[in-house]
Amino acid sequence: MSIIYDTSPEHCAAKEKIPLRHIKKLNKKLFFALSSLLLSLLFLFLLFFLILHPSKPQFHLRDTSLYDFSLSSPPLPRLLNSTIEATIASNNPNTHVGVYYDHLRAYAVYKGQQITAEAELPPFYQGNGDTDILSASLVGVGMPVAMSLGYEVVRDQMNGKMVLSIRLDGVMRWKVGSWVSGRYRFDVDCVAVIGYGGAAAGGGGGMMAGVVGSMEGAECSTNV
Repeated sequence: MSIIYDTSPEHCAAKEKIPLRHIKKLNKKLFFALSSLLLSLLFLFLLFFLILHPSKPQFHLRDTSLYDFSLSSPPLPRLLNSTIEATIASNNPNTHVGVYYDHLRAYAVYKGQQITAEAELPPFYQGNGDTDILSASLVGVGMPVAMSLGYEVVRDQMNGKMVLSIRLDGVMRWKVGSWVSGRYRFDVDCVAVIGYGGAAAGGGGGMMAGVVGSMEGAECSTNV
């Protein structure tokens, strides 16, 4: 008995060539699809880099008022009482990025020493291009300071001006569309040169009670 083939050897060879052509076409399509995907990812990466590389917020010290700055006389420890009112403008310079301020606090520094307690400011959201006004009441009661601070106070009083630093620090987040970044710490340092007059030092210790001084306008440095 002889075996009957349904197809001839030529037909078998033709069938073997068809899958090869399909594989080549599939490889080309796969190559173009992967190339397009890679280019799209690179474009999205560049776009997000440009968008998500925001400029840091800008702060401007609009005015500062000094209502009390009294230093106790010896013996040690030297204690300082101070009352300061500060108004700060916060600006978001970005056009597509918002800012969440989750935690914000302010305090005053004089001659490298913190002279007020930290005042907590309420959290807020700042839209792109927005400017918000922050008000801080900074109070120091019985703050221990170095002995040499009394001499600095007397010298500044004689010069008719004193230099204070109004500082902010806290935690912020960036917002682009519905995406919100992780938390970033930031620090702000505003230098206020406050002029005053008519106060007298008392007790030999540089006490200035009831001194009223103020200043308007000062740029601040920001680190994120």
